[in-house]
Amino acid sequence: QLQLVESGGGLVQPGGSLRLSCTASEFTLDYYAVGWFRQAPGKEREEISCISGSGGTTHYADSVKGQFTIFKTNAKNTVHLQMNSLKPEDTAVYYCAAVGILYDLNYCSLGHECPYWGQGTQVTVSS
Repeated sequence: QLQLVESGGGLVQPGGSLRLSCTASEFTLDYYAVGWFRQAPGKEREEISCISGSGGTTHYADSVKGQFTIFKTNAKNTVHLQMNSLKPEDTAVYYCAAVGILYDLNYCSLGHECPYWGQGTQVTVSS
């Protein structure tokens, strides 16, 4: 089973930046579309971004478009979420999740189901 581990969360002041990382243990993510999700207490989980296996296709929810950037490093074994201009409303537990897509390495969508999930990392934006 694919295992995903998020890291990089923490406490940041409004207007600050954080970079989250999602690493696949003992596997690469070449054949997986990966999404970032977030869930604040009392709110529905929201998918905010996705990236294709190739890294060539990305999508963003309107809530974070222009603010967050998703990209891959480390031979496509790690997916990052660069979060800039953070606001208190961005406070949430952030998760990465993946779904195997073998037929199109340039495909991802915000609506896909992801069977593999990380444990989440807390992001708190507060002064």
